[in-house]
Amino acid sequence: MAETAYGPDVRFNDGAGYERMMGVWSRAAGDIFLDWLAPPPGLRWVDVGCGNGAFTELIVQRHAPAAIEGIDPSGAQLAFARTRPAAQVARFRQGDAMALPFGDASFDVAVMALVIFFVPEPARGVAEMARVVRPGGFVTAYAWDVMGGGLPFQPIIGEMSAMGMSPPRPPQSEASRMEALRALWQGAGLAEIETREIVVSRTFADFEDFWTTNMLALIGQVIAALPPADAERLKARVRARLPADAEGRITYTSRANAIKGCVPA
Repeated sequence: MAETAYGPDVRFNDGAGYERMMGVWSRAAGDIFLDWLAPPPGLRWVDVGCGNGAFTELIVQRHAPAAIEGIDPSGAQLAFARTRPAAQVARFRQGDAMALPFGDASFDVAVMALVIFFVPEPARGVAEMARVVRPGGFVTAYAWDVMGGGLPFQPIIGEMSAMGMSPPRPPQSEASRMEALRALWQGAGLAEIETREIVVSRTFADFEDFWTTNMLALIGQVIAALPPADAERLKARVRARLPADAEGRITYTSRANAIKGCVPA
């Protein structure tokens, strides 16, 4: 089942659906991440795996970059990104995280926002970010803590596991561990490495809002392929796992690991 949801060449092709499901989570975590990074304005950025541009837009809104490039393999996601106000500043293009289409030392900051566990060879992706950042610049990322149960749809993952199913997870989930991130940054020769945990919460109007929103994620494709009786049983178990407040709202938290390092002079 994991292969169905996350093949070796992962593509997210619904920019609007991704915005409703993951864009909200991305901005919540991204705000905390950027507060921690605290970059000055006027820098040159590359957003590797920019998707539909949710995090790119945060950078433009908050840090007035001199230039910003967004790279992603999905043409459909990039088409959505180009409809954002950020596209007046940012340039979005199709590309591979393991072979960035830029010269050495082209940027002040390279970032991967919720992406590293989808890169087929994470070490190559980090090495590429380090290559395109100038000496003294920063290579940084944050990723949902997959192995620690931090995914935004973890309540569904947990119940799938309890039912004896093989829940879908990103193909390079191990890369999301804090220890793995630190090893990747050290392996790329980066200095002044720092890490932090990011915890964010989201509230849904009711359980149906939670469920239909999560069905827009790739996990929804897996659930749609289940026998109807299994899908209904899974939904009932997830409902029982997530008690609502007095107004029927559902609130829960997700967790990400963040890292930053400097390219040595």
